[in-house]
Amino acid sequence: MSGFVEKPEPVQVPGLVHLHTGKVRDLYQNEAGELVMVASDRISAYDWVLPTEIPDKGRVLTRLSLWWFDQLADLVPHHVISTELPAGAPADWAGRTTVCKSLRMVPVECVARGYLTGSGLVEYNQDRTVCGVALPEGLADGSELPAPIFTPATKAEVGEHDENVSYEEVARQVGADTAAQLRQATLAVYGRARDIARERGIVLADTKFEFGFDAGDVLTLADEVLTPDSSRFWPAEQWEPGRSQPSYDKQFVRDWLTSPASGWDRASEQPPPALPAEVVEQTRAKYIEAYERLTGTSW
Repeated sequence: MSGFVEKPEPVQVPGLVHLHTGKVRDLYQNEAGELVMVASDRISAYDWVLPTEIPDKGRVLTRLSLWWFDQLADLVPHHVISTELPAGAPADWAGRTTVCKSLRMVPVECVARGYLTGSGLVEYNQDRTVCGVALPEGLADGSELPAPIFTPATKAEVGEHDENVSYEEVARQVGADTAAQLRQATLAVYGRARDIARERGIVLADTKFEFGFDAGDVLTLADEVLTPDSSRFWPAEQWEPGRSQPSYDKQFVRDWLTSPASGWDRASEQPPPALPAEVVEQTRAKYIEAYERLTGTSW
């Protein structure tokens, strides 16, 4: 059992209907039928949404996603219409809100991997494949793959693990044409983003995208894109295959939760405790460093 330590009450805004509270984002619909997406400062780890927030995290994720959507616009259209604050919205929503097209979402997590780590490494160690893609012998944690691979997963509820599936399974679920479009778009976007990140001294190890179809049946990039929440970013100068890599993400949070200092047993059904101030500050600094290195602008 896992999920929210304490699920927040949605903010009520005149003219907006609350649709969903996710791990990080709250989703509303306005009177025009557009989606209003608000990125909170919540942070999740080990399938739990923690009781402690990371200041500025939602704004970093929003601003970084918007920057990436601009870099990728010639490859695939995106869902953002505007960043205007809806009338009557709380002041705290400034900088963390996007008004987006309502899409027919494809129920597949589109994951691209250029390096071997995480659940891909576990699967590789069992049978030298990841999501049915055969890989050569001799790869280790952090190894660059011969070419990037599309390793989709089925979307899970909050508190459940997304499950890696084969390309054939995706084609069965959504149809061969859609599966082919998803794979092509995912690998094209990953390739562009990997090259941009590399120029800035960052290794983009893997990332996940969500896509939907707009009213004209055009495949459209949605949700967040290429943030430390949806991607593994490693400092290139410290990259060294054969070990786990330092990363721009929640590593401080995960490390503290699994250390004796937290007193938390991950195997128990007890929710994790609040984070100490220094873990919050170190995590905030990592998100901001990733933003600054990638965009070349100061926070």
